[in-house]
Amino acid sequence: MSESLVAKEADRVLKAKHRAVWASGDYPAVAADVIPDLGAVLARAAGVHDGQRVLDVGAGTGNAAIPAALAGADVVASDLTPELFDRGRELAAKRGAHLEWQQADVEALPFADDDFDVVLSCVGVMFAPHHQDSADEMVRVCKPGGTIGLLSWTPDGFIGRMFGAMKPYAPPPPPGAQPPPRWGDEAHVRELLGDRVTDVVAQRDTVHVDHFDGPEAFRDYFKANYGPTIAVYKAIADDPDKVAALDRGLADLARQFDVGNGSFAMDWEYLLLTAHERA
Repeated sequence: MSESLVAKEADRVLKAKHRAVWASGDYPAVAADVIPDLGAVLARAAGVHDGQRVLDVGAGTGNAAIPAALAGADVVASDLTPELFDRGRELAAKRGAHLEWQQADVEALPFADDDFDVVLSCVGVMFAPHHQDSADEMVRVCKPGGTIGLLSWTPDGFIGRMFGAMKPYAPPPPPGAQPPPRWGDEAHVRELLGDRVTDVVAQRDTVHVDHFDGPEAFRDYFKANYGPTIAVYKAIADDPDKVAALDRGLADLARQFDVGNGSFAMDWEYLLLTAHERA
């Protein structure tokens, strides 16, 4: 087998694993229970309005795509994991939103150059393994003068720290794969987009999470529902000591981030970045 065919097969296997991770558990519940309003925050920041053609990358159940459609845009919700679309369609129907759902790999988007007025991703593209390939594709399909809008967990915020806590127990990443929270580093994203964009606006903010009764409740919920956490626990299932250590580590981390006053709550930091593609 040629070197190029070997690389293509390795990429196919990697993407199949990623799809399986996000199809496991119940990510639609996580999106609805924990971060239901983040997509609307991104759509507003990107200035989505009536008449625009919008692509949501890593759309999941439509956290950003549905608010964009409700703003009057012609929206395509794309994701590597189409198993999430059924719940997305249900949510869209309940809210009266009309949009298209299409399976797509952000590292090789099946859309023409300059096809969209706005390209969005709300905690989605950050989980694709090859950051530059992903950024290149988002820029490619965005029209000159169009808007790219990204909302990503920061490395130092809770989710970034959670991935750090899980890393010692996770299988080593494949060659060339980059950590998801780097998309929450403004300098990294600016480097990915380069001089192809202008008018970059970046700000850090937090989402208040008060869905859980306590640190252990958070941990158990993510163990049962969040694909990346499920995958790490699966990798160490035969080692009770590691399972116990990770149990303690995740609960302790959540306890460190408790900002509740008499009840448990956390503030999870994200980077919100918008830019215009150079005309």
